[in-house]
Amino acid sequence: MGGLVLFENAILGVHLLISIGLIATIVLQSGKSAGLGTVGGGAETLFGRKKGLDDVLGRATTVLAVVFMVTSLALTILNQ
Repeated sequence: MGGLVLFENAILGVHLLISIGLIATIVLQSGKSAGLGTVGGGAETLFGRKKGLDDVLGRATTVLAVVFMVTSLALTILNQ
């Protein structure tokens, strides 16, 4: 029974790190509309738009979301 608790705590730790990474990748992405994205608009005109970075952040968000769902399901199954 002790090994199961250790495994559950390990999954919970990974879940916590994934959730922080998911929040970070979502916040770092540029907006599609002119909402809050206009606040940093001056920097975009000065340095140019980083389309490659948006693509990488989009893929990272997808991967992190899938891993987040998997760890959520694993924690749900372990807690039953």
